[in-house]
Amino acid sequence: MKIKTDAVVLDIDGTIWNTTGVVSSAWNQAIKDLGLDAPLTTPELLKKEFGKPMNVIADDLWPNLTRAQKEELMARCCVCEQAALEKNQADISYPGVRDTIAALSKNFKLYIVSNCQSGYIELTMKKNGIEKFIRDHECYGDTGLGKADNLRALIGRNKIRFPVYVGDTQGDADASKAAGAKFIWASYGFGSVKDFDAKIERFDGLLDLLQNLD
Repeated sequence: MKIKTDAVVLDIDGTIWNTTGVVSSAWNQAIKDLGLDAPLTTPELLKKEFGKPMNVIADDLWPNLTRAQKEELMARCCVCEQAALEKNQADISYPGVRDTIAALSKNFKLYIVSNCQSGYIELTMKKNGIEKFIRDHECYGDTGLGKADNLRALIGRNKIRFPVYVGDTQGDADASKAAGAKFIWASYGFGSVKDFDAKIERFDGLLDLLQNLD
């Protein structure tokens, strides 16, 4: 059954691409740079954390650190991560992402909402060549708000009537419900989801699933 919508809002990590290998190395470098007694990360560990606000991730990964240390480390992690992703030349996006987004943009308005730091959405769009297809975006780093609040804000200011959010975690599903959006679970991503309106096993599955309201 197709889902009728006038706009598609996308999550990033676990939906558009998988940066956990690059980011894990970058975060471990940040830990070493600051000389902190903090556990190193792994890609598998980050898959369980991505999608949460940055302060929550810091609490989960480094419970032994003080709040000030966590803030300093997370800031350093973001700097190292941004640099590593800028330099990365390997294709870490999921199959068909750019072509699918280009095709969807012909019939739907496209947006991004993420719990990421400031600048990460812009970098994601640049590295995947999708800047011209995304009309607006919002993130935790820019507002200090959670995903549900950022979804509501984006939906409201863009006057979206029947929003759909595409994500890969239960947190994404919960935020969608709270913001009044239908939720499509990207089951190839990082999380397990109990309640969803539809499921895709590949990103390009959106092409057959979505139908324009007009």
